[in-house]
Amino acid sequence: MNAILKAMEEMELKAICVCASLAVFSTSLLGPAASAQANSSQKAPDPCASQISTDVPQVSISNRSVHALIDLPDADKGWYRGSRFDWSGVIPCLSYDGHTYFNPWRPTHDPMGHDALAGPVEEFNSLESKAPLGFEDAKAGDLFVKPGVGVLRRLDDAPYKFSTPYPIVDHGKWSFKAKPNEVAITQSLTSPVGYGYDYTKTLELEKGSPVLAIHHHMKNTGTKTIDTDVYDHDFFRLDNVTTGPDLSVHFAFTPTATRALANGGELVGRDLVYHSELQERQSVQSGITGFSSSPSDYDFIVKNMKTGVGVEQTSDSPLASINFWSVPTVIAPEAYIHIHIAPGASQDWTIRYRFFDK
Repeated sequence: MNAILKAMEEMELKAICVCASLAVFSTSLLGPAASAQANSSQKAPDPCASQISTDVPQVSISNRSVHALIDLPDADKGWYRGSRFDWSGVIPCLSYDGHTYFNPWRPTHDPMGHDALAGPVEEFNSLESKAPLGFEDAKAGDLFVKPGVGVLRRLDDAPYKFSTPYPIVDHGKWSFKAKPNEVAITQSLTSPVGYGYDYTKTLELEKGSPVLAIHHHMKNTGTKTIDTDVYDHDFFRLDNVTTGPDLSVHFAFTPTATRALANGGELVGRDLVYHSELQERQSVQSGITGFSSSPSDYDFIVKNMKTGVGVEQTSDSPLASINFWSVPTVIAPEAYIHIHIAPGASQDWTIRYRFFDK
């Protein structure tokens, strides 16, 4: 009987050895990448991978946790070619831990549309004059300058209107340098109306943290002082959730609205909340006051209270103004920074986005 039991144990041991050998053999056939994947925790797939385009100039950057697609300026093939927003920094998709934070917000796309773009895009306009550089001095047919766009032509005597497709007569010279986790985009421009600059925007996914830092450097190469303001429109879309009760915006100060908030929007302490989902053609918008001259007040958190997905936006520069705007598909705390650069001088400013999902 003992001999029989011993024989059975030897057969079972051989069977285990054969199975183990087969497992090792199978893993070697799959290769090191598959083996590493099998032995590591499963990561969330990158939603931006399906949006990579070969039809427009584009680069992809990543720090392993955050992935972003950056559309590059191009007068002929660029995804955005309108006359309103800075052409650099257009992000059609950004994801972190399987969640998306920027995405196209319009159902159809026209590259010449004034707001047909996505991501933390910026517009240069004076808060005082509500117009770009040199617009007020220009007569119908004369030229003016919009940083990030180029030299434009005034069409008539009407006040500046951001949705008007002003002809771009000179795009300046665009160039870019890319690394795995960042891309630097530069526009160099001279104009016959005294304004000129070298403007570099570097979009960096900081190593080891879920942060997008947008570094700006502008040198005045013209003969006139560059005195204007710039705001980041943001176009936040947290997993494309409709703007409503699940979403909120937290301010670092106690905000006051300059007009009554409509359609279910309300300021409660330091938070802007929604009591109902916004419907088509509805919006919650107002100027926001209550901030100080300290850069620490440039701090907003847009969060989905149900899922924990959110983003915090901060800057090293003080706020000049805030215009809050939201529609069913977008939340946008439009924070302004003042720009004043004498001829030959430079100005730098940085905006940071910290992404989280808890």
